[in-house]
Amino acid sequence: MAGKIGGDDDVLADINVTPLVDIMLVLLIIFMLTNEEVSEKMKKPSIEVDLPKAASAQLRPAKPLSVVISKDGALFLNGTPATQAELKARVADAVRLSPGIEAVVSADRRVSHGSVIHVIDAVRLLGVEHVAVNTKEQDID
Repeated sequence: MAGKIGGDDDVLADINVTPLVDIMLVLLIIFMLTNEEVSEKMKKPSIEVDLPKAASAQLRPAKPLSVVISKDGALFLNGTPATQAELKARVADAVRLSPGIEAVVSADRRVSHGSVIHVIDAVRLLGVEHVAVNTKEQDID
């Protein structure tokens, strides 16, 4: 075969990546589907335990109270509008129902500092010990 010119013995130098891409896409789809199922299973306890009851057991802490002060000074408690008196009454009820309740105060940046402090002070005087102020992340230049 040494005498052939441009014969059939040419070596293919190109690699066909189409089958590799097909396999990788199938693996990616399988991973995405199983990842969702695995994460759902991990949320559930893996060991089922029927806990005994006790009078001294602590209740699970309630969802924190969300107090919002809009730019015009309107108050909202857990998404519903409230006056100052309604806010105090509803916070007092929440503290009575779950004593360790926390609060998150979100105020528009144009609201005066005094208004925010007044709301935080009112919430703390009603028995909410932990009050957080909600902010958004600032880009550092």
